[in-house]
Amino acid sequence: MATEKLYYLDQYQTEMDAVVRSCEAVKGGYAVVLDQTVFYPTGGGQPYDTGTLGDANILDVSDVDGEVVHLCDRPLSVGERVHGKIDWDRRFMLMQHHSGEQLVSGIVHSRFGYDNVGFHMGSEVITIDFSGELDYETLRDIEYAANEAIYANIPCHIFYPDRETLKTLSYRSKKEIEGQVRLVQFADVDLCACCGLHVAHSGEIGLIKLLSTTKFHNGSRVELLCGKKALQWLNTVADQNREISGLLSAKPNQTASYVRRQAEELNQAKLRCAQLENQLFSLKAQALAGQTDILLFEDSLSPDSTRRLCDAILHGCSGYCAVFSKKEGGYNYAIGTKDGDLRSFVKELNTALQGRGGGKPNFVQGSVSANEESIRTFFQR
Repeated sequence: MATEKLYYLDQYQTEMDAVVRSCEAVKGGYAVVLDQTVFYPTGGGQPYDTGTLGDANILDVSDVDGEVVHLCDRPLSVGERVHGKIDWDRRFMLMQHHSGEQLVSGIVHSRFGYDNVGFHMGSEVITIDFSGELDYETLRDIEYAANEAIYANIPCHIFYPDRETLKTLSYRSKKEIEGQVRLVQFADVDLCACCGLHVAHSGEIGLIKLLSTTKFHNGSRVELLCGKKALQWLNTVADQNREISGLLSAKPNQTASYVRRQAEELNQAKLRCAQLENQLFSLKAQALAGQTDILLFEDSLSPDSTRRLCDAILHGCSGYCAVFSKKEGGYNYAIGTKDGDLRSFVKELNTALQGRGGGKPNFVQGSVSANEESIRTFFQR
């Protein structure tokens, strides 16, 4: 006999008493089947409920051929009556997200004809994959329309039409469904086949925030948050912007323009720094011109600066030029030679000095986890 699914009778029921019909030791815990349950199993893109059964914690819930299987962290006695309680905050959050996803998918489908071809509720954000491309500006219009549907507090109507009635209805469905079809409707915003749990009225979603849209296969992947998680995300962003505002001495709604200006100033400063470095590197190259096999140690040059210094010196010397620039835990290096092949030499260097790197036969870059004395000793060999 299949488990009685109380979550379909009342999605707001959080507790119940049930009889344990079976309990079997399985990988990861104990598979428990009850005569009835409020625990929703994974399905329709919605994760399973968590909570407790007596003294046992629920680790997973799945539907196996109509029977709801509860994976528990301890065994329960067959025939005993146990009290179950779901984690309501998690359940309501999932209901908000599932309902919000349906509103967004319905709006996208009605406006653009795109299908929802993928839906995933992750631990951080939820994603919807659409069969067509959506740009950021379009996303803003969709977000506005979805929140308008929330303000309207539309009732959620769930029903099971017979096969003849079903043929007359235009509803969304990812696949052809055999047997009884469960339809979820938010007035004229959307009608779709779905086995998940939803809020009774759209106003309970609270807020829908569309975070991003990116090209995915031949369509788009949209990230979104609903309800409390959307509010938490907005508060995090507001806190960061407030901190940036203080650091820049800018009004909160002007931080972007201030950051752009500082980025331009920083780029100019980097360009000027590179010009001054090139002048300094040129002077060092002139001072070392005519020498053979140069080993040079510098403080805190970037990998690119290390490369440019090595290249400048190499043009005026014979043999090799090796520049090592100190960094945390070791040195970055650039080694070059006008003639010859450095690959076997660098392989030996990386082995001896705990390094890694490579490049062209006559010019290589990398880093080592060694001190100056060890490096000098290696080159003396």
